Amino acid sequence: MQSPGHRFRDVEHHLLLAENDSYDSSSSEADMAERVWFIRDGCGMVCAIMTWLLVVYADFVVTFVMLLPSKDFWYSVINGILFNCLAVLALSSHLRTMLTDPGAVPKGNATKEYMDNLQLKPGEVIYKCPKCRSIKPERAHHCSICKRCIRKMDHHCPWVNNCVGEKNQRFFVLFTMYIALISAHALILCGFQFFSCVQGQWTECSDFSPPVTVILMIILFLEGFLFLTFTAVMFGTQIHSICNDETEIERLKSEKPTWERRLRWEGMKSVFGGQPSLLWISPFAGFQIRRLLLRTKKGGPEFSV
Repeated sequence: MQSPGHRFRDVEHHLLLAENDSYDSSSSEADMAERVWFIRDGCGMVCAIMTWLLVVYADFVVTFVMLLPSKDFWYSVINGILFNCLAVLALSSHLRTMLTDPGAVPKGNATKEYMDNLQLKPGEVIYKCPKCRSIKPERAHHCSICKRCIRKMDHHCPWVNNCVGEKNQRFFVLFTMYIALISAHALILCGFQFFSCVQGQWTECSDFSPPVTVILMIILFLEGFLFLTFTAVMFGTQIHSICNDETEIERLKSEKPTWERRLRWEGMKSVFGGQPSLLWISPFAGFQIRRLLLRTKKGGPEFSV
């Protein structure tokens, strides 16, 4: 026999509203805003943890194998501050991408009352998603992993354990940019470290033994090269999609645009918000600690799916 709490979760996920049931879209949106968004997907959670571990490994090798043993004080300080700042920005962007609602459409809003409130014109066609029982806005697509329709869904990325959509695309762009920068920085430091070790004594260029130093640097070099290649391509693809106001799904499906496109700077401003400024490259823009604490006081974080 299931407990009442378990039955409640089943009802929350599988309840199908009847035509005469009332549905308040404004209250539903408010409830979603009060929740901490997190996708409970095993593969996505493993990939997200791996991302953090790889960044931590890179920071360990750069700090303890390359910079601290260096005899050049300012070389160590400047590169240490730069690398760790990029690491913090990359991981912060990853968190904002993973924990931000990508633009999920409220489930179960395909009711007669809600459709009457839309004040549709005669002959106007609306689409209903049979999987999440919601009315699909224009450019929304259903994600089988998130189990929701996502506005302007670009793709589902397991590395951030979330969809990339209307509300979190800017954080995903920042994540790919900072990972590419930190990877490039790590490759440059690997090159300088290898050159200095070859010119001098291997026993003096690191506090670790020469074999361990070589293995750690080779792993970091391969990691940096692979992540630089992958994230640089993703960053370029995302910028191209934003400037053309076309998601990856729309491009792959060759969907003809039925909306008014926002090209180039208009598209960038719509995603990053406002005129170009330093806030565009900050993953902390719009983050409110007070609001997060209020969510916790109201009964702890709730998972949206």
